[in-house]
Amino acid sequence: MSGKIKILYVDDELNNLTGFKATLRLDFHVLISQTPADAVKLLDEHPDIRIIFCDQRMPDKTGVEFFEEIRTVYPLPVRILLTGYADIESVIDAVNKSHIFRYVKKPWVYEDLISAINESNNFYLANSMLHIKNEELQKAYNELDKFAYSVSHDIRGPLSGILGAINLSRDMDDIDEIRPLLELMEKSVKKLDTFILGMHEYYSLQRGGLIIKDIDFNKIVNDLKDIYKVYATTNNIEFETNLHVNEPFRNDEMVTNTILNNLISNAFKYQKTGPSPRLVQLNIDVNRGQATIVVKDNGIGIPKEYREDIFNLFFRASARAAGAGFGLYNVKNALLKLNGQIKVDSEVEVGTTFTVKIPNK
Repeated sequence: MSGKIKILYVDDELNNLTGFKATLRLDFHVLISQTPADAVKLLDEHPDIRIIFCDQRMPDKTGVEFFEEIRTVYPLPVRILLTGYADIESVIDAVNKSHIFRYVKKPWVYEDLISAINESNNFYLANSMLHIKNEELQKAYNELDKFAYSVSHDIRGPLSGILGAINLSRDMDDIDEIRPLLELMEKSVKKLDTFILGMHEYYSLQRGGLIIKDIDFNKIVNDLKDIYKVYATTNNIEFETNLHVNEPFRNDEMVTNTILNNLISNAFKYQKTGPSPRLVQLNIDVNRGQATIVVKDNGIGIPKEYREDIFNLFFRASARAAGAGFGLYNVKNALLKLNGQIKVDSEVEVGTTFTVKIPNK
């Protein structure tokens, strides 16, 4: 039943409904309604209805009026008018007001119904694809707007800081006076570098295909330890790793690394200030056809009102550390490519735990 084209027929005469359904029931999934109100309920319950047949002459409203009423709320189903009264005014109203796709006379001929259904289904498929592409295009435009704003803010900001420091240093001869300006320029360059790396990851995830191969989590964990060793030591952060690999794991190594790097980078970045012990913990468990990755910290946490937004492009829940808002957005996109899942648990001033599950390919 689920593979059949779903059709709705609206007519106040029960005999017509019964005959229509009996004629088409073997090849199509036919829903029937005696009133426009009940028809709307069926449209709500069955969003995959592709074609609507409606009688023109009904007690409460005409078929044209019904189609005009529903076309903005349910734009995708193809509308076909049925009537035994072949007056030209109804045809004109149907086409002009209600965007009727076809007009079929009653009593119908089986071949005419099949022809109308086939043509309508082809139109529905094309229109649905266009609707999906329009939504994708709108999403792309929205992201482009955000991207343009971020470029102007996150690239020009560090560059302005560097230029300002250069201008100040022109009239300085004392190295002790110049040193703080050099440190300021270094911070600006690092911020700019972080932004560029984020953009690179973003476009790699958007455009690249998956390369499935064996993943050596021991090597990945050792590389992460080397990367964060100096930062952890100088900032008094304990970096603890636990690895349990019970079976070979295959997936895209670059995309998996993107997930790990962004989550661990955030765990180090959003630590609390003060003398309290600081911890970043990475647990990887490969078992029963999936890798479970848990990244835990005892940092500043994420306020409850921001948890639905943290995976959005350019969103930042805290201003305590430099960032462009690419990190968790890239994590979300990476997991979509891997058919993975992510869960976040967080409490302000207590810490955050990200749990990621990635299927074995």
